[in-house]
Amino acid sequence: MPGFTKQAIRNSFIKLINERPVAQITVKDIVEDCGINRNSFYYHYQDLPSMIEEIVLEEANEIIRQHPTVDSLEDGLDAAISFALENRRAALHLYHSSSRDIYEQYLWRVCEHVVAAYINTAFSEYPIAGRDKEIIIRYYKWICFGAVVDWLNNGMKDDVQAIFRRMSRLKKGMTEEMIRRSISEEES
Repeated sequence: MPGFTKQAIRNSFIKLINERPVAQITVKDIVEDCGINRNSFYYHYQDLPSMIEEIVLEEANEIIRQHPTVDSLEDGLDAAISFALENRRAALHLYHSSSRDIYEQYLWRVCEHVVAAYINTAFSEYPIAGRDKEIIIRYYKWICFGAVVDWLNNGMKDDVQAIFRRMSRLKKGMTEEMIRRSISEEES
């Protein structure tokens, strides 16, 4: 039963955050929505911020679990923004709340995972020097994270997926060139 109650709390919070900003959601609102008492809420969570942090962490872990490999950076970006696409208002409410840093940490972690999964999947046969591989992953993580944050800052009005696809076409061959340079400098 505790797992069911915790899931009900989570579902109620996501429903409510899709309706209104985080600052306008109380523990009372959540427990009334899911039909439990306050003690049940506090059995599972210390307070609202700890609940938000756990939900965001669980969402990040689920995306990472679902994407052990990534075939393209576009697929990686799609994974990173999947929650936001499914819950637009909730993502904006969370991003513009006092819990913004938690949401940014989620994005950072997911972007790092999907970029590393892409580099490890698409370029597994290349002997990339360890430090260079880290630098390439960081570079693309910055791009992915920056694209998502820019999209959120603009109220999610742009078609970030179309922009990212176009950017990927414009930079086509860049990753391969970075890897080629890494390998050739390693051999020198």
